[in-house]
Amino acid sequence: MGFILLGGRALKEINSEFSDSPFRLQYFIAITGVTYFVFAFFIPTMSAMRSWLGPSTVITFAYIVMLVMVVVKDGKANTKRDYAIHGNEADRVLNAFGAIAAIIVCNSSGLLLEIQSTLRDPAVTNMRKALNLQFTVGLVLYYGVSIVGYWAYGSTVSEYLPQELSGPKSVKVLINATVFLQSVVSQHMFVAPIHEFLDTKFLKLDKSMNSKGNLKRRLYVRALLFAVNTFVTAAFPFMGDFVNLFGSFTLVPLTFVFPSMIFIKVKGKAASLEKILWHWFNIVIFSLLAVITTISAVRLIVNNVKEYNFFANT
Repeated sequence: MGFILLGGRALKEINSEFSDSPFRLQYFIAITGVTYFVFAFFIPTMSAMRSWLGPSTVITFAYIVMLVMVVVKDGKANTKRDYAIHGNEADRVLNAFGAIAAIIVCNSSGLLLEIQSTLRDPAVTNMRKALNLQFTVGLVLYYGVSIVGYWAYGSTVSEYLPQELSGPKSVKVLINATVFLQSVVSQHMFVAPIHEFLDTKFLKLDKSMNSKGNLKRRLYVRALLFAVNTFVTAAFPFMGDFVNLFGSFTLVPLTFVFPSMIFIKVKGKAASLEKILWHWFNIVIFSLLAVITTISAVRLIVNNVKEYNFFANT
């Protein structure tokens, strides 16, 4: 749902460049939902995404280069930047934990490289290379864009950075177009396991995935999934907050807690005391982090429910 909102906002920004009275956000959310549905229908599995990795990489770097150039130009021209963190102490603390959850979600986009790298031997070595790439070059690019954006526009910068750009028009259109296109590929990586679960449950496994009967079933299942998600996103146009909830409630335990639990379960009897204590430390600390970040995410959602109406044109 967060990706659907992202794609919708990118399309609305493009429309705003050509019209002083852009269409409502909900129209673009609907277009995004349909686009995601079509992509999911024709690219049914994660392994089918391999041919999209190259174009996705090109789009990502094009976005970063264009965005940083415009942001730096705006930053040099902006002499009234406010870096103060507003709100009371509780707001600042909980917002900081919410940011941690969002950061974890952003960094998880490197999962596809790690998963793909295990398909050929030696799997462990290849996966470590992918991890090293993600947490060196990947981190520099992710945080580089965020830091430059904060420097240029201050603490009041929009969570959707392209909204802040001054121009030129052609570059703003290209930047938002790359956001939309990349969101199509990125969302599929996260939702592909759900597609495969539904396919296993509703498709006839003794027949080809592309048989006439299975194509119909896949069409209906994909259509229902994206229709529901698109409708909910249109009704609650602050679904980006649910990205924080997703990061806190699922990715923190999956990334930091479960691996240590598995280690203790599998190798606990043979491992040294130091390793056991280290993994128990991870379990306790990151379980607490999951609870706190979840509270922060739910609080943010509740506050926005009070602030916005259904189908608000944000």
